[in-house]
Amino acid sequence: MSRRIAHLALLLGLITAVGPFAIDIYLPALPTLGASLHASPARVQMSLTVFFVIVGVCQLFYGPVSDVFGRKPPIYAGLVIFAVASVGCALAPTIETLIAFRALQAFGACAGMVIPRAIVRDLYTGHEAAKLMSLLMLVMSVSPILAPLAGSLVISLWSWREVFAVLAVLALACLVMTIVQLPETHPAERRLGKTLGSAFSSYGALLRDPVFIGLSVVCGFGLATFFVFIGSAPFVYIEHYGLTPTQFSLAFALNAASFFAMSQLTARLSARFGLAPLILWSVAAVAAVMAVLAVTTLWVDSLALTMALLFIGFGFLGLLLPAAGVLSLEDHGAVAGSASALLGAIQMIIGALSMTLIGVFADHTPAPMLIGIALCAIAAMFTTVWTLRRLPAHLASAPPSS
Repeated sequence: MSRRIAHLALLLGLITAVGPFAIDIYLPALPTLGASLHASPARVQMSLTVFFVIVGVCQLFYGPVSDVFGRKPPIYAGLVIFAVASVGCALAPTIETLIAFRALQAFGACAGMVIPRAIVRDLYTGHEAAKLMSLLMLVMSVSPILAPLAGSLVISLWSWREVFAVLAVLALACLVMTIVQLPETHPAERRLGKTLGSAFSSYGALLRDPVFIGLSVVCGFGLATFFVFIGSAPFVYIEHYGLTPTQFSLAFALNAASFFAMSQLTARLSARFGLAPLILWSVAAVAAVMAVLAVTTLWVDSLALTMALLFIGFGFLGLLLPAAGVLSLEDHGAVAGSASALLGAIQMIIGALSMTLIGVFADHTPAPMLIGIALCAIAAMFTTVWTLRRLPAHLASAPPSS
């Protein structure tokens, strides 16, 4: 692995992690936040749902902008907006104000969540892209592993408000690193003749590509399994099983560690077997494990069993998402920003809607959460089968070209 790839993965991973960090760091604070602002669990969870929906929809703005104006300027703008909105969240007097600033925070986070994928496609294809993508996800693992622990520490020392002050500082640090260290991978000569109108019109061609849309939906339902867990786990683990916020953070980090550790095998396995077979095997494994977990929870209420099977299932998810994401962008290098944006939008919208739907049935017991996770995994499996049957020969070949 070259130092250049490692350095780029570190930088892109930190930029990408800003948005997820804003989700994970305040999960341990959700019950306390609700009590402080006199808000119901449903209203508190709405601050999560709004964040996901805005991130999903507004990625569609940043993708074409990055295709026309380059990758770096939109990242600058997004990080500044995120920092300002984080200060607003810290000062919010009501849950409604918090939700409004969370929406603005999500709009800023979009840039860092969509553009790094386009940068990967600017530089690499095939299993080399999978290698960089998996390394990027390894760096991102700092978010779900350390963010809840950091949130618990901040809450224990101060309150939930200081959590958002930490996010503002993080965004400003990433802004400085982007200005100083990130190269422009989409230079002016590659943007000749492109306008915002033509960039936005590329969405029409992408929406007519069944393979791109199918793989995006696979990523969406795959990510939805984790979103359902994120939305329900704080209440299930803390209120049903009686864990402290710190204990919950450690349990949450265990599942996230499984996901990101397995993602590091994506490049090696895709180089040996091909991206398409890896996607099929991993999605089948995710669906099988999550289905077993959902069925057993109807008879056995065991935190240890739940954690063990989620650890295995999210591990296979760590193979699925990088492989499906890379394959979806393989034929769309000329509009990598727009393709990455649409992929991210589909992922986030499916994830947010799934989390919201399962939240309607939430009763702070494990069953609604685990059944919802299983249904999302099974939907991902059926979508994968439908999509791979339509895969062009050059994408179905194994191993993929570098």
